[in-house]
Amino acid sequence: MNPFLMPLQMVAFYAAINALLMLVLGMLVVRARAKTRTEIGDGADPALLGPLRAHGNNTEYVPKAILLMMILYALGASAGVIHAVGGTLTLGRLLHAIGISRNVGASMPRLVGMVLTWLSYIIAIAVALWLALQG
Repeated sequence: MNPFLMPLQMVAFYAAINALLMLVLGMLVVRARAKTRTEIGDGADPALLGPLRAHGNNTEYVPKAILLMMILYALGASAGVIHAVGGTLTLGRLLHAIGISRNVGASMPRLVGMVLTWLSYIIAIAVALWLALQG
């Protein structure tokens, strides 16, 4: 059986990829802290703003999205739905991290990343509500 057709394995795949992204973003924060000799907070150093917000923003969005994917799986959502949510989330988080890490101001990768992240939430919320109300 093709593992890309099994919903639970897809949830695990997207959870692992997003955890890897979280790990990399955390390492970038540590690197920036070492470089700027800042132990906690941002030390009013602009060099820390991008890495801190990239990691923080990812931490704010990814856990709830993974939880929503688990709920979708439990409610019997198809692998296609899991891919729609997980793929959109993962691409969005990657683009957002790239955009905000390079420039704390407005950027196209950051904007597209947030839109894709929100789209993954909209898909997950709509399907979860639809599946919950079907039962």
